Amino acid sequence: MKRRDTLALAGALALPALPAAAQTPASKAAAQRVLRVAFPVAETGFDPARIVDIYSRTVTPHIFEGLYQYDPLARPALIKPLTAAAMPEVSADFRTWTVRIQPGIFFADDPAFKGPDGRQVQRELVAADYVYSFKRPADPANKSPIVGGVLETGYVGLAELRDEALKNKTAFDYDRPIEGIHALDRYTVQFRTVEPRPRLIETLATGDLFGAVAREVVERYGDAIPAHPVGTGPLRLVQWRRSSLIVLERNPGYREVLYDARPADDDAEGQAVLKQLKGRRLPMVDRVEVSIIEEAQPRWLAFLNGQIDYTAVPSEFVSIAMPGGQVAPNLARQGIRGRRTLAPSIGLTYFNMEDPVVGGYTPERVALRRAIALGIDVEREIQVVFRGQAVPAQGATMPHTSGYDPRFKSENSDFDPARAKALLDLYGFVDRNGDGWRDQPDGTPLVLEVATQPDQQSRQRAELWQKNMTRLGIRIEFLTTKWPEQLKAARAGKLQIWSLGSSAAAPDGQGALARLYGPQAGSQNLARFKSDEFDRIYRRMLEIADGPERDALFERAKRIAVAYMPYKSNFHQYLNDMTHPWLIGHRRPLFWQDWWHVVDIDNSLRR
Repeated sequence: MKRRDTLALAGALALPALPAAAQTPASKAAAQRVLRVAFPVAETGFDPARIVDIYSRTVTPHIFEGLYQYDPLARPALIKPLTAAAMPEVSADFRTWTVRIQPGIFFADDPAFKGPDGRQVQRELVAADYVYSFKRPADPANKSPIVGGVLETGYVGLAELRDEALKNKTAFDYDRPIEGIHALDRYTVQFRTVEPRPRLIETLATGDLFGAVAREVVERYGDAIPAHPVGTGPLRLVQWRRSSLIVLERNPGYREVLYDARPADDDAEGQAVLKQLKGRRLPMVDRVEVSIIEEAQPRWLAFLNGQIDYTAVPSEFVSIAMPGGQVAPNLARQGIRGRRTLAPSIGLTYFNMEDPVVGGYTPERVALRRAIALGIDVEREIQVVFRGQAVPAQGATMPHTSGYDPRFKSENSDFDPARAKALLDLYGFVDRNGDGWRDQPDGTPLVLEVATQPDQQSRQRAELWQKNMTRLGIRIEFLTTKWPEQLKAARAGKLQIWSLGSSAAAPDGQGALARLYGPQAGSQNLARFKSDEFDRIYRRMLEIADGPERDALFERAKRIAVAYMPYKSNFHQYLNDMTHPWLIGHRRPLFWQDWWHVVDIDNSLRR
């Protein structure tokens, strides 16, 4: 599409309904530093124990704080203290981690915090808050999507505490001390694991899921807690219209935290950002307005018209915005900046291993999944849907993480309709009644049910699915609904096939393998894949330090995934970030999107 076509669309389409301050700045809004961004998919809520989606998890680390954080500019990733006073004391066997918390950190003001006289009081962060927060995902009442990951960490006594609540059908006993997560004193929390956990520091730096939550707040708001997040972080939620608008504002009680970072000496971009922002008090913005704009065209137009300050350029418009990887001249003249990054992410398609059609471990069901995978033209999808802004994935792990090897090659990326048809024929998936469509080996119709969403990109992908499966002689039906609803259905095991994306939250690539770990079925493991061999490999990888043995286990785990094909790993996407000149200091973090509080807005440049 040429630029004139884009301008014509701007006049022809209704722009998304953005917050009033973003459309016609009033005097107050003009004085404030307001960061405006957009999500392409709706959030699900803001209770760390009950979320797993990237969009909710982009909001929560600005409200809740983990013990540690990632440096905003360091490459490779660097973890440093956040609420912790120093790096943890770690036992030689990596089973005991002791963390001292900084005194004098307070939660944002909330009516849940009351003194003996009933008046609202300030509430200091203490070690017991982290004990409570790390226990919450194990509470059966929370139905936490991350419970599998928490239990696999192996905190001493936590699984038994959960099992007792399940067995006796009683409330989870938060007051019972356990050895695995306990407070040594008011400001010291200690974690003990059954087996060595050399990379536990990455969990302690996951503030979006394990940021400190106050028990009083949870008990006050009950089931409404997803709408009442109260943390110690730099921002607080002040408005939420579900699937439409999220508004955060500066936490007025936030302690003095000054911007600092450690970019490499030869990182010119990082050094320039550090020079500009070093020593500035956080957060630098007063307000963040997040609009949910699911369709790519309105989202791109909102950016062009200055209604949002940052966007990951929709793939449909990359050739216009950044031809050849460079900012288009007309945009560069406006001071718009662009940056292209191969993201630590993956696009994948899962098959429900408990589904009677595509699930199971018998040779014919494995052959069916592998045939479907061989019939998916990933290169075509990359060119048509993502405009070339991705590379085919060979395995389950993601770029920039351990276990990812750019030299690794597997059947996973192959497009081979002839081999797919041969597999189907060999295992009895043939046309038995002459209607032109393949049937199952027992003669019943073979019909795939693929979940999808109503946005334009999903419709394009559905069209390609239709073409790919028609080529193989397989009938396909689509189940269309919004993404958050599909996620709920997926976790409940109600979808047969669904395509979605995932991003790495830490440098360790083992997080991606959790999608195949049996005990995480229904949480990270949406496919509900179960393999004794894979589970043994996964558990061993948790225990050992990085090195040749662990690299070999990564290789074997990826081979098992390709052999059984519970997931078709499709692609790793390039992200093309664009910012207006008034957004100061933005650079995409490697492993999570908690950057809103470390950028500034220069209102003198805003148009």
